Amino acid sequence: MSDLPRKAVTRTAKLAALPLGVAGRATLGLGRRLGGRPAEEVALELQQRTADQLFKVLGELKGGAMKFGQALSVFEAALPEELAGPYRTALTRLQEAAPPLPAASVRAALDERLGTDWPSLFREFDERPAAAASIGQVHRAVWRDGTPVAVKVQYPGAGQALLSDLSQLGRLARLIGPLVPGLDMKPLVAELRARVAEELDYALEADAQQAHAREFAGDPDFVVPAVVAQGDQVLVTEWLDGIPLAQVIASGSTEERDRAGQLLTRFLYAGPARTGLLHADPHPGNFRLLPDDGPVSGWRLGVLDFGTVDRLPGGLPLPIGTALRLALGQEAAAVLEMMRQEGFVKPGIQLDPDAVLDYVLPIIEPAAVPEFTFTRSWMRAQAARIADPRSPAYDLGRQLNLPPAYLLIHRVTLSTIGVLCQLEATVGLRAELTAWLPGFSPAAGARVPAQAAPDPAPLPGAAP
Repeated sequence: MSDLPRKAVTRTAKLAALPLGVAGRATLGLGRRLGGRPAEEVALELQQRTADQLFKVLGELKGGAMKFGQALSVFEAALPEELAGPYRTALTRLQEAAPPLPAASVRAALDERLGTDWPSLFREFDERPAAAASIGQVHRAVWRDGTPVAVKVQYPGAGQALLSDLSQLGRLARLIGPLVPGLDMKPLVAELRARVAEELDYALEADAQQAHAREFAGDPDFVVPAVVAQGDQVLVTEWLDGIPLAQVIASGSTEERDRAGQLLTRFLYAGPARTGLLHADPHPGNFRLLPDDGPVSGWRLGVLDFGTVDRLPGGLPLPIGTALRLALGQEAAAVLEMMRQEGFVKPGIQLDPDAVLDYVLPIIEPAAVPEFTFTRSWMRAQAARIADPRSPAYDLGRQLNLPPAYLLIHRVTLSTIGVLCQLEATVGLRAELTAWLPGFSPAAGARVPAQAAPDPAPLPGAAP
């Protein structure tokens, strides 16, 4: 049984069609301009068609191709404004939905993985997917004890699809790279490749989600659905309602945007401090804003999808907070020395400490003030500053290194900043750093006691 294009040659052809399609549309656009159509009108039409093809190909392929698109979606804030519209819409669609599997395919997959009597596990099961994402799709159901649940079913052939995509995504990186100034796609592709095994292992995902559910049970700020049951390529968790973050980005009020941004920032730092785990897939599709009967400031952030996490037993590394504190204190020589110790500057590379500080300070500007408003224009300015060959920051950036141990932390931090800029949220970042980031202040990293969440039940054929 297979509903994904799994053969490498098929998937490679579809990915290769993206740059070829762009070239074809460019040729068509030239013809239309020669035929008298205004250049601006033609350019807009070509951008929209390219964006539509991007969603269609990545969504149908799912697997690593779609996951790459979801990761890229949080960086649309760095796109030049004249390009942002069409791509923003197409990439945002990848955060919440993709073309789903037919109901017959879902039934066959569950028959194969849980046995043909799997319907007895549920009082109700909606065969229409509530969400269709990169590696699996989610169905709404009612567990046999009456608990509303989300049933995540891994796509047949998802493993082969991921492996195929991750060997071919270099083509896609070359296509989209020029659209996002300052973003090197190669580390993103390499990191996705390194995480394939964990992403496909629903037992690891269940463990990570349950650890968060235990820690944040009854929390005033965060809601993590508990794991109800887990089996081979099937994961059952409590159902979570709420406003998707993509909807808040599109039409939320200022109060909703600010609240969502503050909680997203808090989770970035409090999560590792409290659980020893970093949620490593912070695109808007994985978050919900949960309103209650009180004021907006009382709303909580629902967090989904723990398939990719970074294991940080001591929380975020101490050198991050220490270097940030030193930089804000203008201690240029100490910052450079710490960067050398951590491998951000390779042996033999000579850099001016003041130039390094000048490179860093604009990026950490949000931490220097009590509140900072993240905007697309600010993110574009940062991306352009680093990517402009005429800028001193460009030459210095080319001499810096990103140690493997920091790769995922770096991507998650940049992705979170990208979402904050999409929200255009005003956030008290400094307070979160003070409370949760080791090294930023003596009090950082204090734990909050957690209530227990029940252990999940094994599904048929799964180890208890």
